[in-house]
Amino acid sequence: MNDHPVIIVGAGLAGSLMAIYLAQKGLAVEIFESRPDMRKADISAGRSINLALSDRGILPLKEVGIVHKVLSEGVKMPGRMLHSTDGQLQFAPYGKDDSQYINSISRGGLNQLLMTEAESYEKVRIHFNKKCVKVDFDAISVEVEDYKTKERVIFKGCTIIGGDGANSSVRNALEATYSDHKSTVDWLDHGYKELSMPPSKVGAFALEKNALHIWPRGNYMLIALPNADASFTCTLFFPNKGPISFESLDNPEKVQAFFEEQFADALPHLENLQQEFAENPVGKLGTLKCYPWIKNDAAVLIGDSAHAIVPFYGQGMNASFEDCRILNQCIEKHGVGNWAEAYQTYQRLRKENGDAIGDLAIENYYEMRDHVADPIFRKKRVLEHHLENTYDDYHSKYSLVTFQPQIPYSVARSLGNKQDAFLMDLCRGSEDTASMNVENIYHQLKALKDG
Repeated sequence: MNDHPVIIVGAGLAGSLMAIYLAQKGLAVEIFESRPDMRKADISAGRSINLALSDRGILPLKEVGIVHKVLSEGVKMPGRMLHSTDGQLQFAPYGKDDSQYINSISRGGLNQLLMTEAESYEKVRIHFNKKCVKVDFDAISVEVEDYKTKERVIFKGCTIIGGDGANSSVRNALEATYSDHKSTVDWLDHGYKELSMPPSKVGAFALEKNALHIWPRGNYMLIALPNADASFTCTLFFPNKGPISFESLDNPEKVQAFFEEQFADALPHLENLQQEFAENPVGKLGTLKCYPWIKNDAAVLIGDSAHAIVPFYGQGMNASFEDCRILNQCIEKHGVGNWAEAYQTYQRLRKENGDAIGDLAIENYYEMRDHVADPIFRKKRVLEHHLENTYDDYHSKYSLVTFQPQIPYSVARSLGNKQDAFLMDLCRGSEDTASMNVENIYHQLKALKDG
Protein backbone atom coordinates (compact mmCIF):
# COMPACT_ATOMS: atom_id res chain seq x y z
CA MET A 1 0.00 0.00 0.00
CA ASN A 2 1.31 3.47 -0.88
CA ASP A 3 1.64 6.36 1.55
CA HIS A 4 -1.14 8.48 0.06
CA PRO A 5 -4.26 9.11 2.18
CA VAL A 6 -7.77 7.90 1.52
CA ILE A 7 -9.70 10.76 -0.06
CA ILE A 8 -13.34 11.16 0.97
CA VAL A 9 -15.46 13.65 -0.97
CA GLY A 10 -18.20 14.93 1.35
CA ALA A 11 -18.20 15.42 5.13
CA GLY A 12 -21.86 14.52 5.54
CA LEU A 13 -23.18 11.67 7.64
CA ALA A 14 -21.79 8.81 5.54
CA GLY A 15 -18.45 10.45 4.73
CA SER A 16 -17.77 11.34 8.36
CA LEU A 17 -18.69 7.88 9.66
CA MET A 18 -16.56 6.19 7.00
CA ALA A 19 -13.63 8.39 8.02
CA ILE A 20 -13.98 7.12 11.60
CA TYR A 21 -13.96 3.49 10.43
CA LEU A 22 -10.80 4.13 8.37
CA ALA A 23 -9.08 6.15 11.10
CA GLN A 24 -9.55 3.25 13.50
CA LYS A 25 -7.49 1.19 11.06
CA GLY A 26 -4.70 3.75 11.34
CA LEU A 27 -5.30 5.18 7.86
CA ALA A 28 -4.79 8.83 6.93
CA VAL A 29 -7.97 10.43 5.60
CA GLU A 30 -8.46 13.74 3.79
CA ILE A 31 -12.10 14.88 3.52
CA PHE A 32 -13.17 17.62 1.12
CA GLU A 33 -16.47 19.34 1.87
CA SER A 34 -18.02 22.02 -0.35
CA ARG A 35 -20.01 23.61 2.47
CA PRO A 36 -18.68 25.71 5.34
CA ASP A 37 -18.12 24.11 8.74
CA MET A 38 -21.64 23.92 10.20
CA ARG A 39 -20.15 23.99 13.70
CA LYS A 40 -18.99 27.55 13.04
CA ALA A 41 -21.46 28.93 10.48
CA ASP A 42 -25.24 29.19 10.47
CA ILE A 43 -26.75 26.75 7.99
CA SER A 44 -30.04 27.98 6.53
CA ALA A 45 -33.19 26.36 7.85
CA GLY A 46 -35.83 24.66 5.79
CA ARG A 47 -34.15 21.51 4.53
CA SER A 48 -33.27 19.58 7.67
CA ILE A 49 -35.85 16.79 7.86
CA ASN A 50 -35.24 15.09 11.19
CA LEU A 51 -33.65 11.68 11.10
CA ALA A 52 -35.11 8.45 12.45
CA LEU A 53 -32.22 6.40 13.77
CA SER A 54 -33.05 2.70 14.02
CA ASP A 55 -31.22 -0.57 14.51
CA ARG A 56 -29.44 -0.60 11.13
CA GLY A 57 -27.90 2.78 11.89
CA ILE A 58 -27.26 2.04 15.56
CA LEU A 59 -25.16 -1.06 14.77
CA PRO A 60 -22.39 0.85 12.92
CA LEU A 61 -22.36 3.52 15.63
CA LYS A 62 -21.84 0.75 18.19
CA GLU A 63 -18.97 -0.65 16.14
CA VAL A 64 -17.07 2.65 16.16
CA GLY A 65 -17.88 3.25 19.82
CA ILE A 66 -20.00 6.42 19.71
CA VAL A 67 -23.60 5.20 19.94
CA HIS A 68 -23.99 6.45 23.52
CA LYS A 69 -23.06 10.00 22.43
CA VAL A 70 -25.60 9.92 19.62
CA LEU A 71 -28.52 8.41 21.53
CA SER A 72 -28.07 10.85 24.40
CA GLU A 73 -29.37 13.55 22.02
CA GLY A 74 -32.26 11.47 20.66
CA VAL A 75 -35.92 11.05 21.59
CA LYS A 76 -37.46 7.57 21.58
CA MET A 77 -40.45 6.99 19.30
CA PRO A 78 -42.05 3.55 19.85
CA GLY A 79 -44.89 4.30 17.43
CA ARG A 80 -46.95 6.67 15.29
CA MET A 81 -49.58 9.00 16.70
CA LEU A 82 -52.29 9.41 14.07
CA HIS A 83 -54.27 12.66 14.03
CA SER A 84 -57.70 12.65 12.36
CA THR A 85 -59.34 15.78 10.98
CA ASP A 86 -61.66 15.94 14.02
CA GLY A 87 -58.70 15.82 16.44
CA GLN A 88 -59.04 12.17 17.44
CA LEU A 89 -55.75 10.45 18.29
CA GLN A 90 -54.73 6.85 17.76
CA PHE A 91 -51.34 5.42 18.72
CA ALA A 92 -49.94 2.67 16.47
CA PRO A 93 -46.81 0.90 17.82
CA TYR A 94 -43.96 0.22 15.40
CA GLY A 95 -42.84 -3.03 16.98
CA LYS A 96 -44.11 -5.75 19.26
CA ASP A 97 -43.59 -3.69 22.44
CA ASP A 98 -41.84 -0.62 23.85
CA SER A 99 -38.43 -2.31 23.50
CA GLN A 100 -38.63 -1.65 19.75
CA TYR A 101 -38.48 2.02 18.85
CA ILE A 102 -36.85 4.47 16.51
CA ASN A 103 -35.00 7.60 17.65
CA SER A 104 -35.64 11.15 16.49
CA ILE A 105 -32.24 12.74 15.86
CA SER A 106 -31.25 16.19 14.64
CA ARG A 107 -29.53 15.93 11.26
CA GLY A 108 -27.28 18.92 11.93
CA GLY A 109 -26.45 17.86 15.47
CA LEU A 110 -25.52 14.34 14.38
CA ASN A 111 -23.41 15.59 11.46
CA GLN A 112 -21.50 17.90 13.78
CA LEU A 113 -20.92 15.10 16.28
CA LEU A 114 -19.59 12.76 13.57
CA MET A 115 -17.26 15.43 12.14
CA THR A 116 -15.86 16.22 15.58
CA GLU A 117 -15.37 12.52 16.28
CA ALA A 118 -13.60 12.03 12.94
CA GLU A 119 -11.29 14.99 13.58
CA SER A 120 -10.36 13.57 16.99
CA TYR A 121 -8.12 11.13 15.07
CA GLU A 122 -4.73 12.61 14.30
CA LYS A 123 -4.69 11.40 10.70
CA VAL A 124 -8.10 12.80 9.71
CA ARG A 125 -8.46 16.29 8.25
CA ILE A 126 -11.62 17.96 6.95
CA HIS A 127 -11.17 20.73 4.37
CA PHE A 128 -14.26 22.96 4.29
CA ASN A 129 -15.38 25.24 1.45
CA LYS A 130 -13.49 22.95 -0.95
CA LYS A 131 -15.68 21.83 -3.84
CA CYS A 132 -14.57 18.81 -5.85
CA VAL A 133 -14.58 19.94 -9.48
CA LYS A 134 -12.68 17.09 -11.13
CA VAL A 135 -11.92 13.45 -10.43
CA ASP A 136 -9.04 11.61 -12.14
CA PHE A 137 -9.45 7.89 -11.64
CA ASP A 138 -6.20 7.02 -13.40
CA ALA A 139 -4.16 9.29 -11.16
CA ILE A 140 -6.47 8.64 -8.18
CA SER A 141 -6.73 12.34 -7.50
CA VAL A 142 -9.31 15.07 -7.03
CA GLU A 143 -9.15 18.70 -8.01
CA VAL A 144 -10.87 21.00 -5.53
CA GLU A 145 -11.81 24.67 -5.76
CA ASP A 146 -11.77 27.00 -2.78
CA TYR A 147 -15.18 28.66 -2.34
CA LYS A 148 -13.71 32.07 -1.48
CA THR A 149 -10.45 32.37 -3.41
CA LYS A 150 -11.48 30.16 -6.39
CA GLU A 151 -8.01 28.67 -6.22
CA ARG A 152 -7.81 25.09 -7.50
CA VAL A 153 -5.54 22.43 -6.01
CA ILE A 154 -5.04 18.76 -6.94
CA PHE A 155 -4.82 16.17 -4.16
CA LYS A 156 -3.49 12.66 -4.69
CA GLY A 157 -4.83 9.68 -2.78
CA CYS A 158 -4.61 5.90 -2.59
CA THR A 159 -8.35 5.61 -3.30
CA ILE A 160 -11.43 7.88 -3.44
CA ILE A 161 -14.70 7.43 -1.56
CA GLY A 162 -17.67 9.42 -2.86
CA GLY A 163 -19.88 10.43 0.04
CA ASP A 164 -21.02 13.70 -1.49
CA GLY A 165 -24.74 13.13 -1.74
CA ALA A 166 -27.35 12.99 -4.46
CA ASN A 167 -25.48 15.50 -6.66
CA SER A 168 -22.21 13.61 -6.24
CA SER A 169 -19.25 14.83 -8.27
CA VAL A 170 -17.65 11.40 -7.89
CA ARG A 171 -20.74 9.70 -9.36
CA ASN A 172 -20.83 12.25 -12.18
CA ALA A 173 -17.21 11.37 -12.95
CA LEU A 174 -18.12 7.68 -13.02
CA GLU A 175 -20.92 8.44 -15.48
CA ALA A 176 -18.45 10.25 -17.72
CA THR A 177 -16.01 7.33 -17.52
CA TYR A 178 -18.31 4.39 -18.23
CA SER A 179 -20.08 4.39 -21.58
CA ASP A 180 -22.73 2.04 -20.15
CA HIS A 181 -23.15 3.76 -16.80
CA LYS A 182 -26.81 3.94 -15.80
CA SER A 183 -28.12 6.66 -13.52
CA THR A 184 -31.80 7.52 -13.08
CA VAL A 185 -33.77 9.79 -10.76
CA ASP A 186 -37.48 9.12 -10.27
CA TRP A 187 -39.01 12.37 -8.99
CA LEU A 188 -42.24 12.43 -7.02
CA ASP A 189 -44.81 15.02 -8.02
CA HIS A 190 -44.85 15.97 -4.34
CA GLY A 191 -42.38 18.17 -2.50
CA TYR A 192 -41.86 19.05 1.14
CA LYS A 193 -41.69 22.13 3.33
CA GLU A 194 -40.27 22.25 6.82
CA LEU A 195 -42.23 23.90 9.65
CA SER A 196 -41.66 23.96 13.39
CA MET A 197 -43.41 23.67 16.74
CA PRO A 198 -41.52 25.41 19.52
CA PRO A 199 -41.77 24.20 23.13
CA SER A 200 -44.75 25.43 25.13
CA LYS A 201 -44.38 28.54 27.26
CA VAL A 202 -43.41 26.35 30.22
CA GLY A 203 -40.81 24.50 28.13
CA ALA A 204 -42.86 21.33 27.64
CA PHE A 205 -43.64 19.33 24.49
CA ALA A 206 -46.75 20.61 22.74
CA LEU A 207 -47.69 17.07 21.68
CA GLU A 208 -47.00 13.58 23.00
CA LYS A 209 -43.22 13.41 23.27
CA ASN A 210 -42.54 9.76 22.43
CA ALA A 211 -44.22 9.41 19.04
CA LEU A 212 -43.85 10.27 15.38
CA HIS A 213 -46.96 12.33 14.73
CA ILE A 214 -48.78 11.95 11.41
CA TRP A 215 -51.75 13.84 10.00
CA PRO A 216 -52.60 11.51 7.06
CA ARG A 217 -54.89 13.16 4.53
CA GLY A 218 -54.89 10.90 1.48
CA ASN A 219 -52.89 12.78 -1.14
CA TYR A 220 -50.73 14.63 1.39
CA MET A 221 -49.68 14.58 5.04
CA LEU A 222 -48.05 16.53 7.84
CA ILE A 223 -45.58 14.84 10.18
CA ALA A 224 -43.86 16.00 13.37
CA LEU A 225 -40.78 14.53 15.04
CA PRO A 226 -39.73 15.44 18.60
CA ASN A 227 -36.44 17.14 19.47
CA ALA A 228 -34.50 16.95 22.73
CA ASP A 229 -35.25 20.63 23.43
CA ALA A 230 -39.04 19.92 23.53
CA SER A 231 -39.67 21.35 20.07
CA PHE A 232 -40.96 19.41 17.07
CA THR A 233 -39.60 19.48 13.54
CA CYS A 234 -42.61 19.31 11.22
CA THR A 235 -42.69 18.52 7.52
CA LEU A 236 -45.57 19.01 5.11
CA PHE A 237 -45.43 16.55 2.19
CA PHE A 238 -47.65 18.09 -0.45
CA PRO A 239 -48.36 18.13 -4.21
CA ASN A 240 -46.27 20.65 -6.11
CA LYS A 241 -49.08 21.61 -8.49
CA GLY A 242 -52.84 21.27 -8.68
CA PRO A 243 -55.97 22.55 -6.90
CA ILE A 244 -54.53 21.64 -3.46
CA SER A 245 -50.79 22.20 -3.70
CA PHE A 246 -47.87 24.42 -2.85
CA GLU A 247 -48.71 26.30 -6.03
CA SER A 248 -52.31 26.94 -4.96
CA LEU A 249 -51.58 28.05 -1.37
CA ASP A 250 -50.18 31.32 -2.63
CA ASN A 251 -51.19 33.75 0.11
CA PRO A 252 -51.42 33.80 3.93
CA GLU A 253 -55.22 33.66 3.98
CA LYS A 254 -55.29 30.42 1.95
CA VAL A 255 -52.57 28.87 4.11
CA GLN A 256 -54.46 29.75 7.29
CA ALA A 257 -57.79 28.45 6.00
CA PHE A 258 -56.24 25.22 4.77
CA PHE A 259 -54.48 24.46 8.06
CA GLU A 260 -57.64 25.31 10.03
CA GLU A 261 -59.55 22.77 7.94
CA GLN A 262 -57.01 19.96 7.73
CA PHE A 263 -54.61 20.32 10.67
CA ALA A 264 -56.70 22.13 13.28
CA ASP A 265 -55.09 20.48 16.33
CA ALA A 266 -51.59 21.24 15.04
CA LEU A 267 -52.29 24.85 14.06
CA PRO A 268 -52.13 26.43 17.57
CA HIS A 269 -48.62 25.04 18.02
CA LEU A 270 -47.29 26.18 14.62
CA GLU A 271 -46.46 29.63 15.97
CA ASN A 272 -44.39 30.73 12.96
CA LEU A 273 -46.53 29.11 10.28
CA GLN A 274 -46.98 32.08 7.97
CA GLN A 275 -43.35 33.15 8.00
CA GLU A 276 -42.00 29.62 7.61
CA PHE A 277 -44.49 28.73 4.88
CA ALA A 278 -43.50 31.85 2.94
CA GLU A 279 -39.75 31.65 3.47
CA ASN A 280 -38.79 27.98 3.74
CA PRO A 281 -38.07 26.39 0.35
CA VAL A 282 -39.99 23.52 -1.20
CA GLY A 283 -37.64 20.55 -1.31
CA LYS A 284 -37.60 17.96 -4.07
CA LEU A 285 -38.26 14.26 -3.44
CA GLY A 286 -36.59 11.73 -5.71
CA THR A 287 -35.16 8.21 -5.81
CA LEU A 288 -31.70 7.82 -7.33
CA LYS A 289 -30.48 4.50 -8.72
CA CYS A 290 -27.18 4.05 -10.52
CA TYR A 291 -24.63 1.44 -11.61
CA PRO A 292 -21.74 0.82 -11.31
CA TRP A 293 -20.82 2.22 -7.91
CA ILE A 294 -17.09 1.56 -8.26
CA LYS A 295 -14.05 2.12 -10.48
CA ASN A 296 -11.43 -0.62 -10.03
CA ASP A 297 -9.35 0.26 -6.96
CA ALA A 298 -9.77 4.00 -7.56
CA ALA A 299 -13.25 4.86 -6.30
CA VAL A 300 -16.44 3.75 -4.58
CA LEU A 301 -19.77 5.42 -3.78
CA ILE A 302 -21.52 5.33 -0.40
CA GLY A 303 -24.81 6.70 0.91
CA ASP A 304 -26.89 9.11 -1.14
CA SER A 305 -24.17 9.27 -3.79
CA ALA A 306 -25.16 5.73 -4.73
CA HIS A 307 -28.81 5.49 -3.71
CA ALA A 308 -30.58 8.69 -2.62
CA ILE A 309 -34.09 7.84 -1.45
CA VAL A 310 -37.24 9.61 -0.27
CA PRO A 311 -37.55 9.88 3.53
CA PHE A 312 -40.68 7.83 4.12
CA TYR A 313 -39.15 4.76 5.75
CA GLY A 314 -36.78 6.81 7.85
CA GLN A 315 -33.98 4.69 6.38
CA GLY A 316 -31.85 7.12 4.34
CA MET A 317 -29.28 7.65 7.08
CA ASN A 318 -29.59 4.07 8.33
CA ALA A 319 -28.93 2.71 4.84
CA SER A 320 -25.93 5.04 4.45
CA PHE A 321 -24.49 3.95 7.78
CA GLU A 322 -25.06 0.33 6.79
CA ASP A 323 -23.06 1.02 3.60
CA CYS A 324 -20.16 2.13 5.79
CA ARG A 325 -20.43 -0.96 7.98
CA ILE A 326 -20.54 -3.36 5.03
CA LEU A 327 -17.72 -1.54 3.20
CA ASN A 328 -15.62 -1.73 6.36
CA GLN A 329 -16.28 -5.48 6.55
CA CYS A 330 -15.22 -5.87 2.93
CA ILE A 331 -11.99 -3.96 3.56
CA GLU A 332 -11.27 -6.17 6.56
CA LYS A 333 -12.03 -9.32 4.56
CA HIS A 334 -9.76 -8.46 1.63
CA GLY A 335 -7.12 -6.48 3.51
CA VAL A 336 -6.38 -2.77 3.73
CA GLY A 337 -5.07 -1.61 0.36
CA ASN A 338 -6.80 -4.33 -1.66
CA TRP A 339 -9.41 -1.80 -2.68
CA ALA A 340 -10.51 -3.38 -5.96
CA GLU A 341 -11.63 -6.66 -4.42
CA ALA A 342 -13.16 -4.96 -1.39
CA TYR A 343 -15.15 -2.64 -3.67
CA GLN A 344 -16.33 -5.48 -5.90
CA THR A 345 -17.64 -7.41 -2.90
CA TYR A 346 -19.25 -4.30 -1.43
CA GLN A 347 -21.03 -3.46 -4.70
CA ARG A 348 -22.31 -7.02 -5.03
CA LEU A 349 -23.71 -6.92 -1.50
CA ARG A 350 -25.14 -3.42 -1.50
CA LYS A 351 -26.47 -2.57 -4.98
CA GLU A 352 -29.62 -4.72 -4.78
CA ASN A 353 -30.24 -3.57 -1.22
CA GLY A 354 -29.81 0.10 -2.12
CA ASP A 355 -32.43 -0.38 -4.84
CA ALA A 356 -34.70 -2.27 -2.44
CA ILE A 357 -34.78 0.41 0.26
CA GLY A 358 -35.47 3.01 -2.44
CA ASP A 359 -38.52 1.03 -3.52
CA LEU A 360 -39.58 0.42 0.09
CA ALA A 361 -39.45 4.13 0.86
CA ILE A 362 -41.83 4.91 -2.02
CA GLU A 363 -44.18 2.12 -0.90
CA ASN A 364 -44.18 3.46 2.66
CA TYR A 365 -45.07 6.95 1.42
CA TYR A 366 -48.41 5.67 0.18
CA GLU A 367 -48.87 3.66 3.38
CA MET A 368 -48.23 6.70 5.60
CA ARG A 369 -50.43 9.18 3.74
CA ASP A 370 -53.20 6.84 2.52
CA HIS A 371 -53.33 3.57 4.41
CA VAL A 372 -52.56 4.21 8.09
CA ALA A 373 -56.04 5.70 8.50
CA ASP A 374 -57.71 2.83 6.62
CA PRO A 375 -59.75 0.48 8.90
CA ILE A 376 -58.53 -2.66 7.09
CA PHE A 377 -54.92 -1.56 7.43
CA ARG A 378 -55.43 -0.87 11.13
CA LYS A 379 -56.98 -4.32 11.53
CA LYS A 380 -53.93 -5.82 9.82
CA ARG A 381 -51.61 -3.96 12.25
CA VAL A 382 -53.56 -5.35 15.24
CA LEU A 383 -53.16 -8.85 13.83
CA GLU A 384 -49.46 -8.32 13.14
CA HIS A 385 -48.93 -7.00 16.65
CA HIS A 386 -50.53 -10.15 18.06
CA LEU A 387 -48.41 -12.36 15.83
CA GLU A 388 -45.18 -10.58 16.80
CA ASN A 389 -45.95 -10.93 20.50
CA THR A 390 -46.86 -14.61 20.16
CA TYR A 391 -44.17 -15.92 17.80
CA ASP A 392 -40.56 -14.79 18.16
CA ASP A 393 -39.68 -15.61 14.55
CA TYR A 394 -42.49 -13.58 12.97
CA HIS A 395 -41.62 -10.02 11.99
CA SER A 396 -43.83 -7.54 10.14
CA LYS A 397 -42.42 -5.79 7.07
CA TYR A 398 -41.75 -2.68 9.13
CA SER A 399 -39.91 -4.74 11.72
CA LEU A 400 -37.90 -6.57 9.05
CA VAL A 401 -36.74 -3.24 7.65
CA THR A 402 -36.30 -1.32 10.88
CA PHE A 403 -35.45 -3.71 13.71
CA GLN A 404 -33.74 -6.66 11.97
CA PRO A 405 -30.38 -5.41 10.62
CA GLN A 406 -29.20 -8.97 9.95
CA ILE A 407 -31.84 -9.25 7.21
CA PRO A 408 -30.92 -7.49 3.92
CA TYR A 409 -33.30 -4.84 2.62
CA SER A 410 -33.99 -6.91 -0.51
CA VAL A 411 -35.15 -9.88 1.60
CA ALA A 412 -37.17 -7.61 3.89
CA ARG A 413 -38.98 -6.12 0.90
CA SER A 414 -39.75 -9.43 -0.80
CA LEU A 415 -40.92 -11.25 2.33
CA GLY A 416 -42.63 -8.21 3.82
CA ASN A 417 -44.72 -7.57 0.71
CA LYS A 418 -45.81 -11.21 0.57
CA GLN A 419 -46.86 -11.08 4.22
CA ASP A 420 -48.69 -7.78 3.75
CA ALA A 421 -50.67 -9.04 0.77
CA PHE A 422 -51.67 -12.22 2.62
CA LEU A 423 -52.74 -10.41 5.81
CA MET A 424 -54.60 -7.63 4.01
CA ASP A 425 -56.65 -10.23 2.12
CA LEU A 426 -57.49 -11.95 5.41
CA CYS A 427 -58.53 -8.69 7.05
CA ARG A 428 -60.75 -7.67 4.13
CA GLY A 429 -62.71 -10.88 4.55
CA SER A 430 -63.08 -10.83 8.33
CA GLU A 431 -65.20 -8.76 10.70
CA ASP A 432 -62.58 -8.68 13.46
CA THR A 433 -59.20 -10.16 14.38
CA ALA A 434 -60.45 -11.76 17.62
CA SER A 435 -62.24 -14.50 15.70
CA MET A 436 -59.19 -15.41 13.60
CA ASN A 437 -57.19 -18.61 14.13
CA VAL A 438 -53.82 -16.96 14.80
CA GLU A 439 -51.89 -20.22 14.99
CA ASN A 440 -53.17 -21.29 11.59
CA ILE A 441 -52.30 -17.85 10.17
CA TYR A 442 -48.79 -18.09 11.63
CA HIS A 443 -48.16 -21.44 9.94
CA GLN A 444 -49.40 -20.10 6.61
CA LEU A 445 -47.05 -17.12 6.97
CA LYS A 446 -44.20 -19.46 7.84
CA ALA A 447 -44.91 -21.44 4.68
CA LEU A 448 -44.74 -18.17 2.72
CA LYS A 449 -41.36 -17.41 4.28
CA ASP A 450 -39.92 -20.90 3.79
CA GLY A 451 -41.28 -21.15 0.28
